[in-house]
Amino acid sequence: MKRATLIRTVLILGIVLLLEILCLTGRIDKLTMQPPHKMALDLFRMLSSGSLNGAIFKTLANAAIALVLALVGGVASAVVLYRLKLLRDTLDPLFAAYYAIPVFAFYPLLIIIFGLGDAPQILMAFMLAVVAVIVNTLNGLDRVPRVLLKTARVNRMGPLETAWKIMLPSAAPYVMTGAKLAVAYALIGIIGAEFIMSRGGMGYEISFAYTNFDNATMYPLILLILAVSIGVNMALAHWEKRLMQRRGQG
Repeated sequence: MKRATLIRTVLILGIVLLLEILCLTGRIDKLTMQPPHKMALDLFRMLSSGSLNGAIFKTLANAAIALVLALVGGVASAVVLYRLKLLRDTLDPLFAAYYAIPVFAFYPLLIIIFGLGDAPQILMAFMLAVVAVIVNTLNGLDRVPRVLLKTARVNRMGPLETAWKIMLPSAAPYVMTGAKLAVAYALIGIIGAEFIMSRGGMGYEISFAYTNFDNATMYPLILLILAVSIGVNMALAHWEKRLMQRRGQG
């Protein structure tokens, strides 16, 4: 086990152990939070019973759709912006300030336009995730070796072929960084939208449980969200590391 992984594992276990001690000794009362081991048991029972499988599937499916849209749209937009320098120079300051905008303020407008279905939630998550993909993909495209672009011109490759076969493979590690951020933003967008106004999904169930002091439902769902986010990000990080190693950069 590498040193960074060991430190990360010890830190996480230390936080869990601290919460366990605080809950068991009564420093954190049961009404506020149950011990971590109880959360894990409640999550196991919840998944075994299948009582919230529909809500879980709905949230994860919508987050996956938003993530795919953000990756495809973000990468395509980055390639276009890389070619159009003037447009990129115009939008760069907006990208830098984008996450200062309260995106959830547009949720009522999206509901008016698209109704109370899943579309507003997916669009909200897409809006949060796509800029992270665009910015990181642009960073990767800026670092494509000039010799590769010259090789593409020598071989008379068109813009699309150059982007597909030369630029994007070279920028892949940076695209993966954007994908890792997009995973978190997609989940935040979907769950936040469900929390505000929805008739189903994990965000709705968390909100309902919070209102009714149902810790046996709320904390296991939060734990599941953390587990999914960490698991997907670890898989992407491993893929990113392999890409960097293939380039002799890791």
